[in-house]
Amino acid sequence: QVQLVESGGRLVQAGGSLRLSCAASGPTFSSYAMGWFRQAPGLEREFVGAISGSGRSTIYADSVKGRFAISRDNANSTVHLQMSSLKPEDTAAYHCAKSRGYRPETDGNEYDYWGQGTQVTVAS
Repeated sequence: QVQLVESGGRLVQAGGSLRLSCAASGPTFSSYAMGWFRQAPGLEREFVGAISGSGRSTIYADSVKGRFAISRDNANSTVHLQMSSLKPEDTAAYHCAKSRGYRPETDGNEYDYWGQGTQVTVAS
């Protein structure tokens, strides 16, 4: 059983930066990839980015590439999402998720545990 708890979401001005964190409980954190997804009201869940179990491989959605960066601290079972140059369209609830495997994946169906989410609101 894995539990995921996100933190760090808040109201921020456009152009600003924010760092989200996701703390995981459960064994062998480094053995699986972790992903970040977001969902805005009335819209479908959207892939943001993911990181491999080792942290050496990352993938990102085109909409955030060059602005967002994922990192992980396997010693502390934590994954981070550093967001910069934020835009109003980045406003959403951000969820971290545990992958079924070691490689980062874009498909939400490849993830089996999800956090409750943390709200990010970007004001124009």
